[in-house]
Amino acid sequence: MEKKMFCFQCEQTGCGGCTGSAGVCGKKADTAKLQDELTGALIGLARSVEGNEHLINSNTYQLIIEGLFTTLTNVNFDDDAIRNQIALVHTEKARLIPNCGDCVSPCGKNTDYDMRLLWNADENIRSLKSLILFGLRGMAAYAYHAMVLGYTDDEVNHFFMEGLFKIGLDLTMEELLPVVMKVGEINLKCMELLDRANTETYGNPEPVTVPLKVEKGPFIVVSGHDLRDLQLLLDQTKDMGINIYTHGEMLPAHAYPKLKKYPHLKGNFGTAWQNQQKEFERIPAPVLFTTNCIMPPKPSYADRVFTTEAVAFPGTVHIGEDKDFSPIIQKALELGGYAEDMEFTGINGGKQVTTGFGHHAILSNAEKVVAAVKSGAIRHFFLVGGCDGAKAGRNYYTEFVKQTPKDTVVLTLACGKYRFNDLDLGKIGGLPRIMDMGQCNDAYGAIKVAIGLAEAFHCGVNELPLSYVLSWYEQKAVCILLTLLHLGIRNIRLGPSLPAFLSKDVLAFLVENFGIAPITTPEKDLRQHRTKSA
Repeated sequence: MEKKMFCFQCEQTGCGGCTGSAGVCGKKADTAKLQDELTGALIGLARSVEGNEHLINSNTYQLIIEGLFTTLTNVNFDDDAIRNQIALVHTEKARLIPNCGDCVSPCGKNTDYDMRLLWNADENIRSLKSLILFGLRGMAAYAYHAMVLGYTDDEVNHFFMEGLFKIGLDLTMEELLPVVMKVGEINLKCMELLDRANTETYGNPEPVTVPLKVEKGPFIVVSGHDLRDLQLLLDQTKDMGINIYTHGEMLPAHAYPKLKKYPHLKGNFGTAWQNQQKEFERIPAPVLFTTNCIMPPKPSYADRVFTTEAVAFPGTVHIGEDKDFSPIIQKALELGGYAEDMEFTGINGGKQVTTGFGHHAILSNAEKVVAAVKSGAIRHFFLVGGCDGAKAGRNYYTEFVKQTPKDTVVLTLACGKYRFNDLDLGKIGGLPRIMDMGQCNDAYGAIKVAIGLAEAFHCGVNELPLSYVLSWYEQKAVCILLTLLHLGIRNIRLGPSLPAFLSKDVLAFLVENFGIAPITTPEKDLRQHRTKSA
């Protein structure tokens, strides 16, 4: 059967990847091919930089970061927008090597990369290059969010070039493995950069309880991760009688002091991204998608979907660089919202959720935490976090958290928390047993907490009573995993399934060197964790 496309970068794909007319995410084959073309153009741009480093400017890096971000799962479904990005990349390459296109004897050194060479490569080479590419795509999302707040890092920017360049080379497994690990190393710097950008701009997150109720009257739902877009919308809707609600990964915005000051930032609407087609059904309000993850909108609400930044979907209104949110504001006033206050719940029936337990909040209570561990009040920590998704088996994480012993603490982040963040597991020594550390963008905070606790207990990170039980869906999870491996963290449980892009040999390497293992059942995995604590 002829392959109309090839994509295996997300968790929902089958073991053979998505190869038909459309992927599981809804991405059409033509769009997938354009994203491959964009990726190949970015590798071509990285090639053209060699020997022309003095010509690189901020626009060069911005094109690389935006281009990689565009190819992330559930970001951009608009063929015209992708074609425009390809054209911009080619224009920049022509600036770096103006005479290359007119050469009568082309050497091929600066040509765009044919992604079919990667997808049809030896399975081990394909696996390692995919780890590099998908890690770069995930890291680009973090770099992008930092960049829009005015924060950049030369080493991070340069590595995007280096990584893309090496994907286009004919390298062995032995030569590719160090590049894979370097993705994790540089991503740590990138996540630290984003953490600094967010906290220096909006303050250190503070624990807060967020209601799931939607008040009557006009409102706007803001999804994604971009705090700056949320702030700009809050500014433009001030004193207009329009309430703002977060959705998905935007929930942690409620914890930032500068954003908490807006009285019309009311609460959170809905749960994780994969439920949006059900939760947005006939919603009497517009929805703004700032970054991933957008799903193909259903006809019942397609007319009230707006996008901005790297997100685009055919037929939706895209808010450009001028950040004039007038169209979405007018739509909110036109739709009018609910006639009465509406009570909503999380997936377990809870009417409120908490967030804001970032590394600053947790480590400021380090003495209390250490004392609780030494007294035996806290016996173990579980980091249960990552991406949510629609594939069956993700209820594992709900049951796992429900079954954690009462003398344990659950740290969580990213949208996977919606499986259990409305549960009330009580407190230990005044500290809640579930602590939401923020977005997937805040994974640096979890690392910082682990390192901080290790220092407090004068031990290595792997000696802590701390277990990692992670869920994954897209490429940001890839770069975070590589960062954890770079730090030498072992015995990570990963699910609900292992990545399709891991070959048997590459998986064996990860198992042997880092103890990575798939999740099994909550009961069995908890027994193993209890053994570690003992």
